[in-house]
Amino acid sequence: MASHSIISALRGSEFTLDGLIGILRNTLKDLQNYAKVSQLYWKLSRWLRYSRQPISNYLVHPKYLIIAGALLALSHVRAAETDACKTSLDPLSMDALLTATPTTNDGTIEFQVGELEAQFGIDPSAKMTGGVLLRSGTRMAGADEARYVPSNRSLLLEGNVRYEDQGTQIESDLAEFAYDMGSVRFEGADFSLSGDGRGTASVFEINQQGLLQLDGVSYTTCPPGSNDWLIEAKDIDVDTNAGVATARGMKLRFQGVPILYAPYLSFPIGDARKSGVLTPDLGSTSRSGEEISLPFYLNLAPNYDATITPHFMSDRGLQLQTEFRYLTESSHGEAVADYLDNDDTFHDSRYLLGLQHMTQFGGGWRNQLDFRQVSDSQYFEDMGGSLSSASITHLDRTLNFEMYTDNLAFFGQLQDFQTIDDAITPEDEPYRRLPQLLARGLWPDQWLGLELGFLGEIVNFDRDVGVTGWRMNLAPEVALPITGPGWFVTPGVRLDYTSYKLSDTEPGASDDPSRTLPIATFDVGMILERALKNSALVQTIEPRILFAHVPFREQSDLPVFDTITPDLHLVQLYRANRYLGVDRIADTDQVSIGVTSRVFDVSTGRDLVAATIGQIRYLSSSGVTLPGGVASESESSDYIAKLSFLLNKNINFDVGHQWGASSDGTTQSEARIQYAPSMNKVLNLAYRFRRDSLEQGDLSLSWPLGSRWNFVGRYNYSLRDDEALERFFGLEYESCCWGLRLVSRRHISSRDGTQESSISLQLILKGMASVGTSADKILERGILGYSADIR
Repeated sequence: MASHSIISALRGSEFTLDGLIGILRNTLKDLQNYAKVSQLYWKLSRWLRYSRQPISNYLVHPKYLIIAGALLALSHVRAAETDACKTSLDPLSMDALLTATPTTNDGTIEFQVGELEAQFGIDPSAKMTGGVLLRSGTRMAGADEARYVPSNRSLLLEGNVRYEDQGTQIESDLAEFAYDMGSVRFEGADFSLSGDGRGTASVFEINQQGLLQLDGVSYTTCPPGSNDWLIEAKDIDVDTNAGVATARGMKLRFQGVPILYAPYLSFPIGDARKSGVLTPDLGSTSRSGEEISLPFYLNLAPNYDATITPHFMSDRGLQLQTEFRYLTESSHGEAVADYLDNDDTFHDSRYLLGLQHMTQFGGGWRNQLDFRQVSDSQYFEDMGGSLSSASITHLDRTLNFEMYTDNLAFFGQLQDFQTIDDAITPEDEPYRRLPQLLARGLWPDQWLGLELGFLGEIVNFDRDVGVTGWRMNLAPEVALPITGPGWFVTPGVRLDYTSYKLSDTEPGASDDPSRTLPIATFDVGMILERALKNSALVQTIEPRILFAHVPFREQSDLPVFDTITPDLHLVQLYRANRYLGVDRIADTDQVSIGVTSRVFDVSTGRDLVAATIGQIRYLSSSGVTLPGGVASESESSDYIAKLSFLLNKNINFDVGHQWGASSDGTTQSEARIQYAPSMNKVLNLAYRFRRDSLEQGDLSLSWPLGSRWNFVGRYNYSLRDDEALERFFGLEYESCCWGLRLVSRRHISSRDGTQESSISLQLILKGMASVGTSADKILERGILGYSADIR
């Protein structure tokens, strides 16, 4: 009878233990995310009070970075050895007592006992000695001895107590399974969770009411004997019913030094959300001084939340950043609002407003809204943090509607722009589209195999200066695709009709010009392939020829709202119109000729070599031009070519080149070679050229300097301007359970070429959120093939 009671208790307790151990595992991971190191900023700021220059000014040269790296190496002697990175305990499954095959039925509990003494009757008892092992499925518990305590109907395990399942290992001095209360209590426990971390607790108690209590807790992801970082707490209580955990008297130690103390923390467990403080972001730049951001997360409702971030910049003041997110059954979106009152450097208040929204309606309809506005033209130069942000000249504000069916697509939008580049005159600002309506249809497999298509657009172009008005474009087309194994022929005819209704035209100019053009094309292509001898490689040759005829129509009386001359590339090569947009359609008799050849591995489908070359041959001169342009009498376009291949499994090379058919020379070119012999080694060398515009060289790499140290760097140099556009150098250090990144960066941050310096310091305690500036984002953006993961 006593044995039956024990089995029943264990069956219930083990079920509870399984679920709540999983909750503990998630709780400790969540607790790590709330262990922040904001005190680091205040120590840094205290030193900066006695300095007139930002810290970044002292660390923008490699020599200072090397000195800083050498100082960081002092911690090397205290870090855990890489080959000792193990947090799990020795598995109970290796116990010599365990000889039988594991049970396959989780409802069955197997006992293995050295000696058993039992007493039946009114006061039953049982004592097991000589080693005790209990197993159910993949769950096991063991001890030197066990006894049944009838007073509180519990099973007491004593001496070398062990518990083990697929994700958890626990060692303790004493364990009590009280099945009437449905609780499990460990005393003097050491635990390991999924190999992700380990810890100790003086008391570790779980009950069936969904409560978990730990007293005298410590936790780390470092291996035994090396507590490089350690979380300590007086006690942790977890209420699984409420989805909330609380920790009292929490400390975070790094290299034995306490760097954070929190008397009380409350945070969600599992997937639950809870309002609270997020990871602070620390940094320093020459444009804004020392910076710290401290986000506050607000869980307002199950389907919407907000983040409010005070962002202090020592040279500018306090900026308030807000983000609001929402989600419904059919819509989702995000609104942002940043405000800086009376910038100490700019001497005025500054703001950023933004809204992104999308609604999915029934019947294939959807709606999108994108809006951004800033207070001044220098906002992104001062606050953006990169050359790409500083290069923004216009902010798009768009409201659109889209609908798709099997054969039809409809698009409508209202579009406006905020121009934030003071060098752009009102005459060169983009037109507002108020509104734009576009419809496209495609009906394949019609009578005799014909393919019918239609493109229609009507749009109102509006601007404060210059000609404005409506434009309508209708373009029905008919094609006859003929295909066979490895080839296709597609003749097609399109009728393009464009008409305008204009305002503010020049005196004597028509306010309702129009144009009608027939366009004929004949597209032919083949795909030829052969297997290479004695290999799993296949080579293809893919020629394609497009014939296009467009007659001349006088178009100088038509306005130019949104038409440009695009760069020549592989897509443009096979278009009948040399312009992009319908305000101009160039007359032409042309033949576009191109050929692609590939060598690929059949087993992987990966291209080993891919090469393309093409050119347009003009059989007649063109008389249609954009305003201020000159009629083209060229017999051909530039050649364009693209080549990519793997030199071996570690080296790949890509080059794109465009050059004139006569003595014009190179128009544009780019080349890149990447050497990546392993996952943590990558070296990139790139070159970019555009005639009369840019010529740049780019070197970037991430390379180990040993088992723990890694060097990262990028040098982007303008050969045309004889100056560096961006350069950064950094050191990464990684041990078993923590890592450190130090990156010194100097880059152009404004359109006038002003350079900015910054220093990024990021401490990564593995299994925790990183602390400091997000240096990993700089490295991922600047080094192709770099992985920021420190595991």
